[in-house]
Amino acid sequence: MRQVRRSALTLVCLGAVVGFSCVWTAARGQQAKAAARESLTNAQFDELFKKLSNWGRWGKEDQLGTLNLITPQRKREAAALVKAGVSVSLARDLNTVKAIDNPDPFRDTMNLGVDEKFNMDAYTVNFHGFAFSHFDALSHTYYQGHLYNGYPASAITAAGASVLDSSLYKDGIFARGVLIDIPSLRGLPYLEKNATISGRDLDEWAAKSGVHVQPGDAVVIRTGRWALRDAKGPWDIGSASAGLDPSAMEWLHKHDAALLVSDAAHDAIPSAVQGVDFPIHVLAIVAMGMPLADQCNLEDVAKEAQKLHRYTFLLTLAPEPVKGGTGSLVNPIATF
Repeated sequence: MRQVRRSALTLVCLGAVVGFSCVWTAARGQQAKAAARESLTNAQFDELFKKLSNWGRWGKEDQLGTLNLITPQRKREAAALVKAGVSVSLARDLNTVKAIDNPDPFRDTMNLGVDEKFNMDAYTVNFHGFAFSHFDALSHTYYQGHLYNGYPASAITAAGASVLDSSLYKDGIFARGVLIDIPSLRGLPYLEKNATISGRDLDEWAAKSGVHVQPGDAVVIRTGRWALRDAKGPWDIGSASAGLDPSAMEWLHKHDAALLVSDAAHDAIPSAVQGVDFPIHVLAIVAMGMPLADQCNLEDVAKEAQKLHRYTFLLTLAPEPVKGGTGSLVNPIATF
């Protein structure tokens, strides 16, 4: 039966509807290739953690991690990328509707006519998770009792983070952003929930786009998560999501990326590592000292990049500098 089906597809590709059918077949092949997953034991993961570790690289008391790679020179080079003067937000609209991927919606409580002069409101949001575009500080997660650079996990208490907290980003992040559009690479509008992204995929995108990640870059990886949601509706993304496999983190470490931005949680879910639920978070934040921006809207920036035939831009990102905080809502801006 499989032989007949393959033959039928081949004949269609040779017929009158060559363009559509061949593209469809190629896309299916790319998606099938992407479904092959890495699998690591806990011991193999620990070896990879050591390999990618930046502990001590910028001193034993460092709290900035890979953001040290965004030097004044790299900032000047990023500023010079502004040619068209077009800015695009990478933030998803704050979702106020309860859904399977948004169990605790954003709430805006209005207080009208205060002192008969002002309208005021209070915001309530649990921003970590899968629903809102947000920033993960290096205090967000830990592994085997340690935070980045060997700080003890006990430094985070109910009173807040005494190290690696959100206040360290008060001056914002100003870097060259590099868009890596994996659905576009595979000829797809979005990746399916079981798709994964490897270091080889990142190399293939660099070859196709001609853009190579440099030290200090903010790497923006699109899976098409929001396009998939728009097309098929919300799903339990905590149980199934396209994302990175561990080899992608080796690639990012090799290229000295400073910041990682995604339209999902970065991690391919379920985990490829035995006993570690979010290995990409652990490798990025704890081992490498790389902060993350999760659940961003990358649909608009991808369209603008295709329109302008450019995959690099100035990326600016200013987390709320909460003393003791582990991150914040964020509105990254790409300016071409």
